[in-house]
Formats: sequence, structure tokens, C-alpha cells
Amino acid sequence: MPDVEEKVPLKDPGDAECRSRKPETSAPTREDPSGPKDPPEDLSVTGLIDTVDNVSKLSNKIGMNHDFHMEEKVSPPSSLEGKVKETMHNAFWDHLKEQLSATPPDFSCALELLKEIKEILLSLLLPRQSRLRSEIEEALDTELLGRKAEHGALNVPLLSKYILDMMTLLCAPVRDEAVQKLENITDPVRLLRGIFQVLGLMKMDMVNYTIQSLQPHLQEHSIQHERATFQELLNKQPSLLDHTTKWLTQAAADLTTPLPTCLDASDSATVACSSPNEAVGSPEPLSPTMVLSQGFLNLLLWDPANEEFPETLLMDRTRLQELESQLHQLTVLASVLLVASSFSGSVLFGSPQFVDKLKRVTKNLMEEFDSRPEEAMQTVSEQVSQEIHQSLKNMGLAALSSDNTASLIGQLQNIAKKENCVRSVIDQRIHLFLKCCLVLGVQRSLLDLPGGLTVIEAELAELGQKFVSLTHHNQKVFGPYYTEILKTLIPPAQALETEVEPL
Repeated sequence: MPDVEEKVPLKDPGDAECRSRKPETSAPTREDPSGPKDPPEDLSVTGLIDTVDNVSKLSNKIGMNHDFHMEEKVSPPSSLEGKVKETMHNAFWDHLKEQLSATPPDFSCALELLKEIKEILLSLLLPRQSRLRSEIEEALDTELLGRKAEHGALNVPLLSKYILDMMTLLCAPVRDEAVQKLENITDPVRLLRGIFQVLGLMKMDMVNYTIQSLQPHLQEHSIQHERATFQELLNKQPSLLDHTTKWLTQAAADLTTPLPTCLDASDSATVACSSPNEAVGSPEPLSPTMVLSQGFLNLLLWDPANEEFPETLLMDRTRLQELESQLHQLTVLASVLLVASSFSGSVLFGSPQFVDKLKRVTKNLMEEFDSRPEEAMQTVSEQVSQEIHQSLKNMGLAALSSDNTASLIGQLQNIAKKENCVRSVIDQRIHLFLKCCLVLGVQRSLLDLPGGLTVIEAELAELGQKFVSLTHHNQKVFGPYYTEILKTLIPPAQALETEVEPL
């Protein structure tokens, strides 16, 4: 029998031999939307720094991401795996069609399919839904269906109708349309194939609902487990917080060291959420939260060669590197768009379609920027120039002069240099935005973006949410350790707070 994976169901069930596998979790239904509420019994962590088991990693990921959800793994149709699966799926369903079309009909594979469907439907029930469980057990009784098949009396269309009725009852509202479309299919093989596709989606809905229901428990469990495990390691190795202390010491120093005035100090966002580096000129004393915010921002500029990474953030290092890479890409993207806007004119750059197209073009051409920035920006500059020229022509506007075209291409190519002024300003503004996210929250920070960032608002919202979620979770786990360290860095007479407060 085709295999339907427990957590990542296939779109089509024809990729394995006829066999059954019963899921172990339950999904909410319309009869009882309350869903499961008990926390998992055990999610063990074998080592915070060197070895962390898969269950704990998943618990940590779910706890940090409120939008976490499982998605089915679909192989690209053009890939070898995708082609093999498609071939196996088609072969299976062709074989089923041959069996049902034979005289007399052969129901052997159909019985296995019905058995699998029964198991899936039962897996979508809550433990308290005993009446529905009994009804499904009786209607899809394997032995009874087998005896009917032996006498050629197995009514596949009638059973499919019952299954559709049960799916209508159990599915989430978002699947109503998909189930209704199945009701219009008369061919039994196509109908069974469609049933499996929708049941796969329903199983994924169930998994994600369960994850959302358990998220508060998983989050608290992850926090307590990480802290307890770290404390065990700290008891054995008292120097385990040395790098963390240096990290926070440097953050405090950054806040009290005068730096050159920010190029975009006149931005309204700077007034609403002043840069940490401007704290020296402010009468407001340092606070643990200010120091910790600066410390988290510094992690996005961490030198990979510096091995003194804070011990309390080792589990998050990969995620921080991914955020740093995303920030770097957004800096280049926004720089390209800012330069392009100065040559495009308000009419052309006021078109959302044009801006979106320019973003897609730039993103697609930036894949090799990290390894070959000059070559990548040369390609970007040429393509962006062509897009601007063609769009101006399509809108009946004056084309760029040869001098302006050369200037546009030259300015875009200069973005490849780290010291490029446009790139530096955009980088400062994105860091300012992230600092505001830590202080004010993502949504409030998006209300007053610094100049040049509005064109990447959606991307910034995603980056900001990931950064805030990571820092918030880390602070909940290691807040007590940070508080003790910061007491030694900030004199009590200057401190606004006695403990690290949530960012």
C-alpha cells in the first residue's frame, strides 16, 4: 500500500509498497475544537555545547518561532527524485485501474487503500471522540470489506462517498473547497487518488495544530531545560562564562565610546529610537537592557575568526550567522534600489510593479555576491540599467543619457566595495532598525523606517521578527546570568534597572 508519512505526508500515495502505518497524534475536528493540551512528557538535552538531540533542537525551534509549522517535502518535478516518484505514483494508480477494470474485479489493492484511509481517518480523531471512532471502525471494517470483495460485492463508489462525508466533518475549514471538488469526481481511481492528496493535507493541518497547541509548553520546557543543562556545565567548568563576560563588557564600552556622527542622524527614526552609539551624549545612564541590546547587535558583526563567541549563544550561532547573511543581502539590495531610484525618476520608481521586478532581478543575480562581489555587481548593474531603459521607453519617458547610464552603472558597481558610502549608510540604517525592533518591537519600528528602507519593508519585517524571537528566547534562558555579569559592569548608582528586563 502507498505510504503516507506521519509528519510530512506525500501529495500522492503511490511511492511505496501497499502497507499501513498508523500515526500517533490526533487533530482537532469541528466536533471538538479544543485540541490536545497536555505537554510532551520528555524532551532531553544531552549537552548544550557539543551535542543536542534532535527533539531538543525541534523544541527550541518551535519555542522561538510562533509561526513555526511543518510543511510537506515535495521534490521538484525536474529532479531525479521527483521523476522517480511521479513514475511510481502513476504506475501504482494504473495498476489499481487495471485491477478494478478486470472481470471479475480484483479488489486486493483497493482493500489496502481503504485500510490505509481508515487508519488516517482514525488518526485525525481526538481520544474522546469514541462515537466517531466506532462508526469509522464499523463502516471500514477490514474483515467485512474483505468478505465482500471475495464475493465481488465491494462497492468502492459508496465507500468513497462515506469517506468524503467523514472528511467533510473532520477537515479544517480551509480544506472545504478541496473536499467539495472531490465530490464531482466519478472515476473511482481518480477519486481515491484525490482522497489521498487531501488526506495528506489534513494530516499536516493536524500536525501543525498540535504544534501550536503545545508551543507554550515546548517554549517553557526548552527554557528550563537549556538553563538547567548550562548550569550543570557551569558547575563543572566555572570559566564557562568568560567569553560572555567579554562580550557584554565590549557592548558596554561601545555605548560609552564616542564615535563619528551617523550619516543619517537626521532621520526621524533616529529621534524615535536613538542609536546605541549616541548614548554617550545623553544624560540617561546605562541600563542592563541597553547593554544587552548592543551586545546582540554586535553579534551580527561578529568576526568568524574570533573564537571567543559568547558561551550562552553557542546554540544560536548558526541562526545568527544566517541572520547576518540575510542582513548583508538586504544591505546590498537596498543599496541597489536606492541608486536605481535616483536615476529612474519618481514616476518610474513610483510603480510597485517596476520596483518588484527590479528586486527580483537583483536578488536572482546576487547569488554569487559573497564569493565574487565585483563580477556579481557588474552583472547587476548591466541588468538594472537595461530594466530602467526599457521601462522608461515603455512609459513614454525620456531615456537616460549616455553619461547618466555610465554613472548609474558605475555607482552600482561600486556597491561591491565594503567602504561604499551608499552601502555604509544603508547598513547603519538597517542596524538602527534592528535596534529599534529590540526596544520598540517590530511593528512599531516599521511605522517609521529610515530613508531607503521602505522598498524592502517586507524583508525587514521578516529579519526583525527572526532577530527579536532569537534574542527574546536567549534572554529568557540566560537572563539570570546576564544580570549577575552586568551588575559588575554598571555601577549601582548609574543603573536604571537591577535586572535584565525582556527586550
